[in-house]
Amino acid sequence: MRKKLFSIAIPALFVAAVMVSCKKDKPLASESNEVTTTKEGSQFTLDTLNSKVEWKGYKVFKSENTSHFGTIRFESGDVTVKDGKLESGKFVADMNSLTSVDLKDSPEDMGKLNGHLKSGDFFEVEKFPTASYEITKVTPATEGDYNTLLDGNLTIKGITKPVQFKANVSVKDGVVSVATEPKDIKREEFGVKFQAPAENGVIKDEVTLQISVKALEKK
Repeated sequence: MRKKLFSIAIPALFVAAVMVSCKKDKPLASESNEVTTTKEGSQFTLDTLNSKVEWKGYKVFKSENTSHFGTIRFESGDVTVKDGKLESGKFVADMNSLTSVDLKDSPEDMGKLNGHLKSGDFFEVEKFPTASYEITKVTPATEGDYNTLLDGNLTIKGITKPVQFKANVSVKDGVVSVATEPKDIKREEFGVKFQAPAENGVIKDEVTLQISVKALEKK
């Protein structure tokens, strides 16, 4: 039963990565982008019911047959709009909301997986209940399918790293929408170095994240 649980759980653990690293490893030093944005402008509050992070983790190779995927909801967030354009923002994810969508038809397996991910073995949600992404720079994009480049600081389990997303950003009728391109991040950069037993397959270092948020203008 334990081997079965691990074979289900491990690929899914890579959502922005928050697993326990080996005690012999030295703590990773955090890095971050300098914040060049401001909160001068119109303020918008995150619509948490219509905002989420989608994640996908992989075994061996990226394929639908070797992956698990799911969602994380946001606890809070805000954005600033200046001269009709996105100026800044910060989104705080609720790690307690982590769930594996691909296991929704197997409630028992999904419950075991979700509980295991939230335990001290992995995400330690009692100690690290949130993760966050703070936008540090907004740059219009003139080529490709996305109209904006977002530079920002991703923080998971107290480790902060600079991460850039391509995104489509819309500011219209009191609503700000941000939808990022799927982005691979390296879990080991966030101290996620866990590997399953070899017989369960090699785990990819990359996890794919995609952010979709809506924010409503404060009245």
